[in-house]
Amino acid sequence: MEKISYTKSIPVTLKDIPQYDELWLKKTIIDDPSILGLGDLIVKDVERIQPKAGRIDLLLHDDENDIRYEVEIMLGKLDESHIIRAVEYWDIERKRSPNYEHRAVIIAEDITTRFLNIVQLFNNAIPMIAVQLNAVKVNEQLILNFTKILDIVSSVDEEEDIIPKADRKYWEDKASTESLKLTDECFNIVKEFDPECTLSYNKYYIGLSKHGHPANFVVFMPKRTFVRIEPKLNDLDSCRKLLEEKNIEVISVDNSGGRIKFRLTRSDMENNRETLKQVLETAQKDWYS
Repeated sequence: MEKISYTKSIPVTLKDIPQYDELWLKKTIIDDPSILGLGDLIVKDVERIQPKAGRIDLLLHDDENDIRYEVEIMLGKLDESHIIRAVEYWDIERKRSPNYEHRAVIIAEDITTRFLNIVQLFNNAIPMIAVQLNAVKVNEQLILNFTKILDIVSSVDEEEDIIPKADRKYWEDKASTESLKLTDECFNIVKEFDPECTLSYNKYYIGLSKHGHPANFVVFMPKRTFVRIEPKLNDLDSCRKLLEEKNIEVISVDNSGGRIKFRLTRSDMENNRETLKQVLETAQKDWYS
């Protein structure tokens, strides 16, 4: 193993260094959005004008999952106006482009406990992400570290009565008729081992219910060309290995929530129906065990 030498780093605040201003930081993120740790994103727009509400710093897009990130950047300490702008821009963009999921993102160098508590209150109703920027100087080089200190609250395991309801037409408009057909085929597999389940439509996902109660051992999120599937499992590692062996794309593994997220395409269904059934049936058994 190559020997690694130790070098002392010195914390710095970009707000105190004129050449590293907000414009410089914005350009750095534009050149490589992956440094934010939010996934493989592309820059959709910069300084997008908002009707009667100023300009949004960055609009980033996750093409794989049809998610847009409304990003507000602030050097130094986070303040109230920064939070209000982030929420306002998120609201405008989700109304402007309702076919996408939207996330409000706040980036600041100093997010105090007080403001973090405020942001967490918003997070119960608004999908908001807080990212703290830590900059350090190593010799003559500047290093940026973006740390996600608040992520969105998963809606899957919230109480059903607080989740906005929807219908099939809502999802056909948001996703596509083809992805709804693919969801139906997944549901038909579920009915093979749990025939009393029914589909339950809401604005965040298509779940399952049984005898009038939530039975979300798996939820479906139709997109335009595929369906994102999130089963709840006890053994996430084994499921991940199984899916990867069948070349089914795993998006992420949420160990805290006990769910694995993967993409299902038409070819996946045609080539791996039995594998899908195995995963869904295991989720159902884990749910009721």
